[in-house]
Amino acid sequence: MSRRASPADDPAGDDPAAADPIGARIAADPLLAPYAAQIRDRMQRTRALRRRLVADGRSLRTIADVHERFGLHRDGDEWVLREWLPNATAVHVKGPFTGWRVEPGFAFTRKANGVFELRLPAATLKHGDAFRLRVRWPGGEGDRLPACTRRAVLDGRNWNAEVWAPKAPYEFVHPRPTPRTRPLLVYETHVGMAQEDARIGTFDEFRTETLPRIRDAGYDTLQIMGLAEHAYYASFGYQITSFFAASSRFGTPDELKALIDAAHGMGLSVLMDLVHSHCARNEVEGIARQDGSDRQYVHPGARGLHPAWGSCCFDYGKREVLEFLLSNCRYWLEEFRVDGFRFDGVTSMLYSHHGLAHVFASYAEYFDREVDEDALAYLTLANELVHELAPAAITIAEDVSGMPGLAVPVARGGAGFDFRFAMGVADEWIRLVKDVPDEKWSMEKLWYELTNRRRDERTIAYAESHDQALVGDQTLIFRLVGERMYDRMSVLTQDLVVDRGIALHKLIRLATLASAGDGYLNFMGNEFGHPDWIDFPREGNDFSHTHARRQWSLRPDPLLRYAHLAAFDRALIELARAHGFPDGEDEYLLLADEKRHVLAFLRAGLLFACNFDPLRSYTGLAIPAAPGDYRVVFDSDRAEFGGHGRQDPATVHSTHTDRIHRHFLPLYLPARTAVVLSPLVAAGPGPTLSGTRFASD
Repeated sequence: MSRRASPADDPAGDDPAAADPIGARIAADPLLAPYAAQIRDRMQRTRALRRRLVADGRSLRTIADVHERFGLHRDGDEWVLREWLPNATAVHVKGPFTGWRVEPGFAFTRKANGVFELRLPAATLKHGDAFRLRVRWPGGEGDRLPACTRRAVLDGRNWNAEVWAPKAPYEFVHPRPTPRTRPLLVYETHVGMAQEDARIGTFDEFRTETLPRIRDAGYDTLQIMGLAEHAYYASFGYQITSFFAASSRFGTPDELKALIDAAHGMGLSVLMDLVHSHCARNEVEGIARQDGSDRQYVHPGARGLHPAWGSCCFDYGKREVLEFLLSNCRYWLEEFRVDGFRFDGVTSMLYSHHGLAHVFASYAEYFDREVDEDALAYLTLANELVHELAPAAITIAEDVSGMPGLAVPVARGGAGFDFRFAMGVADEWIRLVKDVPDEKWSMEKLWYELTNRRRDERTIAYAESHDQALVGDQTLIFRLVGERMYDRMSVLTQDLVVDRGIALHKLIRLATLASAGDGYLNFMGNEFGHPDWIDFPREGNDFSHTHARRQWSLRPDPLLRYAHLAAFDRALIELARAHGFPDGEDEYLLLADEKRHVLAFLRAGLLFACNFDPLRSYTGLAIPAAPGDYRVVFDSDRAEFGGHGRQDPATVHSTHTDRIHRHFLPLYLPARTAVVLSPLVAAGPGPTLSGTRFASD
């Protein structure tokens, strides 16, 4: 699978759609026709904003330089500290070099536009020194960390900025992986919980122990959570306090660079979970009230407070905020060589109601006054910048609202994301497993949910991500098996509930991956049915790490059934890579049998047949198919996958023709199993397996 063209790759002269982007959007989705004017206004609004930002011959890259102008930097024989604090009346730096007191000789000078600057002799600060700012404002004062600090560390109960100036900075060895020519297979990870011991893991441990596991599992892309510094560990990395600092609880910036470099050496791309949807309310170590006001980086008053997350909402209409966030994108791309971003909380950014308790039932809601047009413009510019800096970079939108155009190129009137998540797929699996008896699963509704995506936008599907496992929820395997996870997962133990859970766990993953649009995601450990939920250390659990780790030792144990699920997932990923699915091409439904609970479809030249029935096995089940002979290339019932090995892999399956010349493939399909078949020879004239027709009606 090749990367979709960025705006720079897509000039209007070569692309008819670029000449009439609104018309092309409406042709792809006629329901957009009533909103053509709003789409045009959004394009013009973003273009006008871009022109204002890059005036005087500058570019998005050159205005995304906040991290180079502000914070602590070395300038010849001096250290320069520079900070934007428009509401401040005085600023000092303090640290061990001042005895942690406010001293006159360490006062900043106020410059234009709310900028404060201090120059110090080089001998004043050294690598590893802790420091803070003391900021005064009308009616108060307080300690703060620089907004662009590149290192923040916890000293006891207090967070301090730290001088990061190693004598020998890390030098990258491996180039970034080449642009993807195959499906995007994403492994969602978290460094701190990637170790087996009940403690916080490190970048070095992840590099040496976890990276080889991901490579061996067959995935090609990491999506790493919690990289930017967050004071509250239990926020899972989503309450950011220092946007330019790699989380020090996992190690040093150089150790993170070594991790990313090693991943590149294994051919793995690295995506960062980027949180630009909000910031932590922390005042000392965060930026919510850095200059003492409630309106520096965020909206003032109630609009600036997120009612569900307890955090602060950025004001995307401010030039300084846009430059800060754009600079953050550039910094992680250039300094750490990440290969792109998963933008978190896009729905929260796009709507003033944040999507909370909201059902998006009409296209009108994508264009009404609840939409934050400034946020949408920012996301569009962020995608332009990312692809300008790294044309092969990947950007993913986490949006549950279904707003059209997020993953449409900017030149065609979209926001420019490369992919969007198909978040409804995981919700449907949870609904079925939690609320619907097996024998009442609707194949037609399941197929609708699996394939319910915008056909003009690339999507990534998943059966479950970290969201489905966080405290208060459960993983799919735990919902299926329950407390039997603890004592009934031995291969020496027979348990009907466990058998059901193992079988459905495999079917769910196969159906999700095979029907996905353009990519597939799995959360760390879920591929082998990791037990329990995720719960980070916090006051409510006595600060326990028991559920914030991965029990890797379960996976290779031949006496435990986790090994079966791991083997299944590895083989399924190998099948996807070998046959190039999901490939962005349409899948084709062959059969959705409500009575038999059988689902069959075509994808990437393969025929997928799934029997979800809890009891009934079928012999000679007729599946519509192109004429010819087929062989089984994948079978969920194989013994190494924890099945019963009831299929003969050497069997050649041949189609039959009925009286009106329709072709059917008779299959043996045991209960709760799936098979994938490939044609042995190319079909003759007429319907083909990979086309949009399979038989004459």
